[in-house]
Amino acid sequence: MKKTFSFAHPKKQRPRVADAIKHELKKYIKRERNKALPDEMDFWDFDCRFGADEASSGVIHVSEINKVIAEAHDEGLDTFFLEVLAKPAKRTKKPESEKEVESFLE
Repeated sequence: MKKTFSFAHPKKQRPRVADAIKHELKKYIKRERNKALPDEMDFWDFDCRFGADEASSGVIHVSEINKVIAEAHDEGLDTFFLEVLAKPAKRTKKPESEKEVESFLE
């Protein structure tokens, strides 16, 4: 999904439009995660970009989507660009050094 979202709406207040945008993105991510995975893949990963427009957008993590939308709302931006692209991915094993640290902390 590549889309430029706008906070302007003739009948809705700005906070409700922000909530509607978050809900639309949540539905899109859920729909993509429910699609069948290709063989040998474990989960759906997402490449996300956010910015005032497409040219100035930067890479973000999928878990930061709600935060950046709230920041755009608080900053008073009229529009913003958001790109969320699904890609199949395979889980990797943790390196041995990380396993040792985790077992030490337990």
